[in-house]
Amino acid sequence: MSPNLIIQEGALFIADAHDSAERSFFFDFLLHVKQNPPPQLFLMGDMFDLLVGSVAYGVKQYQRYIDLIEELGKHCEVYYFEGNHDFDLSKLFNHVKVIPIEEQPLTCKLPSGKTCLLLHGDKYGGTLLNRAYTKTIRNSSVLKILNFIDEHTHFPISKKIQKDQRTKKLCKTIEHFATQIQRKLHFYPKTDVIAEGHYHQNVDFMVSGVHYINFSSFACNQSYFSVQSSSETEFAQKQLRGCNG
Repeated sequence: MSPNLIIQEGALFIADAHDSAERSFFFDFLLHVKQNPPPQLFLMGDMFDLLVGSVAYGVKQYQRYIDLIEELGKHCEVYYFEGNHDFDLSKLFNHVKVIPIEEQPLTCKLPSGKTCLLLHGDKYGGTLLNRAYTKTIRNSSVLKILNFIDEHTHFPISKKIQKDQRTKKLCKTIEHFATQIQRKLHFYPKTDVIAEGHYHQNVDFMVSGVHYINFSSFACNQSYFSVQSSSETEFAQKQLRGCNG
């Protein structure tokens, strides 16, 4: 399996910031990155509570973030893996490589030479109903209709989604998480390493001969990850200082 991308040492990874009025540390992180751009920046999905390219409400709300991410894309390689809260994003960026769910997982090569799969984490598993919803909600015609209704009724759909997110418990431990991952591992292509977000667990373990990494949610602990060539850890956890999280 040939890698689509070579991950460079010093590349930064951040997942599940779920930015909102109550959780606005993601902008601080982007400003931090702007001061000292890495060779690559990987945004692993769900960076916002709601950002859909065809839905005006979220685009307007997060325009300064979009502009800053686009600016970063002029100084380093930026890869944005769409999640279940942020998608249909290609139209928002010119200098950012957007990876939609259809192109996930992306096969990469780590500095150690190992093959690594990168994805947000919501592609495999789930019920048939959930998979049908995932496909339908990303349909361009459906999005245009939803945006039309939303705009002409003072944005009740977008506001309801954001309100529901404010009461959602993002930082909870999933019981028997390793067992759940093992049960769905056959969906993933063969690889040495799997690195994904979505579940907010901040764990890594070996399962069926694969090194599985689930990134922490930035919304929970303001942590991100730096790629190292060390044999001890290939994704070193870092903390964004100056946050009140």
